Amino acid sequence: MNPRIKLVLAIVVGLVVGGIVNYGMVILGPSVIDYPEGMDISDEVSFKAHAHLLTSKHFMWAFLAHALGALTGAFSTAKLAAVSKMKYALFIGVFFLVGGIAMVQMIPAPGWFVALDLIAAYIPMAWIGGKLAGAK
Repeated sequence: MNPRIKLVLAIVVGLVVGGIVNYGMVILGPSVIDYPEGMDISDEVSFKAHAHLLTSKHFMWAFLAHALGALTGAFSTAKLAAVSKMKYALFIGVFFLVGGIAMVQMIPAPGWFVALDLIAAYIPMAWIGGKLAGAK
């Protein structure tokens, strides 16, 4: 297979896998952690109206979703990439970081969560994913 096509596929697979893991964790959240009464996490208006009732456990679950999404996406890309595995694993981390920056601008969250999420959930987890996939 053409190396460029393989690389594009590796990136697409990484984005899809990471996105599915992130979304799956978000959807799984309410079955693991009780959310405030009346809060619909899929409705932005409901989420914002009830956001003041969220506790650290809710934000830690969101952090876990973001971190695992970046980790699995980066791992998948690095595993499939023929060259520059770490470079493309980190590319996935940057892509998810941009999404994280957009998320913290749209959804009210405490400062500690914003800092933790943006500093620790994306680039470090993408680096770990790359390392786990054998990137140098």
